[in-house]
Amino acid sequence: MSSTWHILGAGSLGSLWACRLARAGKAVRLILRDGQRLQAYQQAGGLTLVEQDQTRRYAIPAETAQAQGPIHRLLVACKAYDAAPAIAGVAPRLAESAEVLLLQNGLGSQDEVADLVPHARCIFASSTEGAFREGDWQVRFAGHGFNWLGDPRNPMIPAWFDDLHEAGIPAEWTVDILTRLWRKLALNCAINPLTVLHDCQNGGLLGHLGEVQALCVELARLLRRCGQPQAAEGLEEEVQRVILATAANYSSMYQDVHAGRRTELHYLLGHACRAAGRHGLQLPQLEHLLQRLVENLRARGLPCD
Repeated sequence: MSSTWHILGAGSLGSLWACRLARAGKAVRLILRDGQRLQAYQQAGGLTLVEQDQTRRYAIPAETAQAQGPIHRLLVACKAYDAAPAIAGVAPRLAESAEVLLLQNGLGSQDEVADLVPHARCIFASSTEGAFREGDWQVRFAGHGFNWLGDPRNPMIPAWFDDLHEAGIPAEWTVDILTRLWRKLALNCAINPLTVLHDCQNGGLLGHLGEVQALCVELARLLRRCGQPQAAEGLEEEVQRVILATAANYSSMYQDVHAGRRTELHYLLGHACRAAGRHGLQLPQLEHLLQRLVENLRARGLPCD
């Protein structure tokens, strides 16, 4: 099996992983959207990583989805709503028993991808690392965090897992990856939509703790009903810790809205509300939050799906 890391999605986290793997001497190839993007990338001479005010460019090879050759290991680092369309473009190149790492926010997109590539092993990831693009093909490593990886269908650790440690990517294999993903989804649902509606940094929610508390009560009920009692434990306390620790930050949803980009609403709050509906669970605070957010996005002329 090829040891090459193909990376689909040269956004902030995809670029961060690509640069660290390349720096460690691992074989990396970027898969870019089309020939125009590929030409722009080649003119830039590679990806630039800014870390602790040290800047270095990595001339990582790149190609389009239509390039020839099999893909044995694929990191999908695009937004949740782009994951399934992006994987459809490269699916014919995925080798039998290929491994696909999914680095998306929220829940739902992982199953969409898995349905498209039943012959591949899909590995889910939950990341708390922070990075943002400072310009085209330039990413800044903004916050040290951690990455949990796991496969709900197969507990075996992949042979390439040591690549991550050698590349300085903090990671742990877990058999409870769904617990991690549900917990992160609940944190995002309790914080991100409210920062958009109140037009504030995360710390601004300290003035709206009643709303936050009501959401946490309903989210904990949902987690328990969905068979994730561990993810429900101490949820409100952790939400408040996150708000305090990231008080000066703007949530990813806030940043998307203010940049005029589509949000990942469908895979965050939307997924939570759909799960509640499937379980016959009445969660009026969450439903009202979703309605308010949809109205807010529509008023801004942004997609609300």
